[in-house]
Amino acid sequence: MASPLDSLALAQDLIRCPSVTPIEGGALDHLQAVLERIGFTCHRLTFRDQDTPDVDNLYARIGTAGPNFCFAGHSDVVPVGDTDGWRTAPFAGIISEGRLYGRGAVDMKSAIAAFTAAAAGYLATRDGQINGSISLLITGDEEGPAINGTVKVLDWLAKKGEVIDACIVGEPTNPKELGDMIKIGRRGSLTGRLTVNGTQGHSAYPHLADNPLSRLLRMLAPLANETLDQGSDHFPATTVAVTSIDTGNEATNVIPAKANAVFNIRFNDQHSAASLEADLRRGFDAVGGDYDLQVSCSGESFLTAPGPLSKLVSEAVTAVTGKQPELSTTGGTSDARFIQKYCQVVEFGLVGQTMHKVNEHVAVDDIQALTEIYQTVLERYFESA
Repeated sequence: MASPLDSLALAQDLIRCPSVTPIEGGALDHLQAVLERIGFTCHRLTFRDQDTPDVDNLYARIGTAGPNFCFAGHSDVVPVGDTDGWRTAPFAGIISEGRLYGRGAVDMKSAIAAFTAAAAGYLATRDGQINGSISLLITGDEEGPAINGTVKVLDWLAKKGEVIDACIVGEPTNPKELGDMIKIGRRGSLTGRLTVNGTQGHSAYPHLADNPLSRLLRMLAPLANETLDQGSDHFPATTVAVTSIDTGNEATNVIPAKANAVFNIRFNDQHSAASLEADLRRGFDAVGGDYDLQVSCSGESFLTAPGPLSKLVSEAVTAVTGKQPELSTTGGTSDARFIQKYCQVVEFGLVGQTMHKVNEHVAVDDIQALTEIYQTVLERYFESA
């Protein structure tokens, strides 16, 4: 079952590419070369949009028939932060005490390496023959605005008539140990920017002014004090966090002319961005006065209901780790929110405790185990195809 490709060495090579969003950094170049050596046909896709940086992406496929099993992920990483706090150079890919250190070790270059090695291992057991296709969809825009990445690759594939039948996204899903958790959906995310307008005046004569802060606080009170719901069968309760309140007012004796607030709602499948915006406006209208509300939604909630794909991945995880993973929808957003519009998708990757942190690292043994899990998924998927 061992792969002819060393997933640990490939993970080190990818970490050594400084691919901080939106810079490609050589990561996709290196991955493409490896994939082409094992028989994949690769397409490099650069997308651009107004007021956003150009982003390089990679779609690779081996086989021409269906079904097409896809591994999806991102080669871009977040900035390293305080370099003085790192025990190793952030892009050195050094192994110390059984752990691989470096930016992207967890999120998510080691998973990409595991994808690739798993595919190589499966192909080796089949003498390169496959009852379908294996593909990799790797973006350089997941940690950024996510405008010129996965969503545009999927659109490009659809226009070509290319079909993906099932997908694993290799995000770090496990809270403590490999095998803890598979993500079968994600909450939606809505950000609101509220401006309340009033009339500036002297704080000693509040009756001559219209203090926007008083109305702003009444508008925000339900968001801070009320539970929007109790959760649903597969989702936790919707959460609201007020992240900023500001007037830009440096004087202590001046009532400001306007007040601003920003809040974020992580919502389950009982809501949509449209229904939440309507509820917000009804509440704000009840307070009254002049206000402006701008909302943006980075993704609606979605769910891949427990079924054949989650069962397949769960059984592969159990076969390798002995653990029965929880099926969860916790956490933030991921590119699975785009992929779910095209096919069944679940997320499974490494332990996420150090992602985005200084000294990001992963257990070397976990990289090998993840490779075995992914290869087991391929073997069982194509056995039943």
